[in-house]
Amino acid sequence: MIDHVESEIGRVTGRVAPGVVGEVRIPYKGGTETFHAYAWDAGETIEVGTEIVVIERVGPRTVKVAVLREEEQS
Repeated sequence: MIDHVESEIGRVTGRVAPGVVGEVRIPYKGGTETFHAYAWDAGETIEVGTEIVVIERVGPRTVKVAVLREEEQS
């Protein structure tokens, strides 16, 4: 099984903000799991419930994310 999370779409479960380790729930290994998260844009705040896309994995359970825009969902 490939351990790939980049481009996965999920939701924020713990606020992502500058200087704060947030949390997101994303599809992983046939289910969904939570990962620590930072914003791709270091100055951005992403609130709980916001739909996100994983941009980069930066550790075993840590990802950088961006808000999923409407045009990206197509």
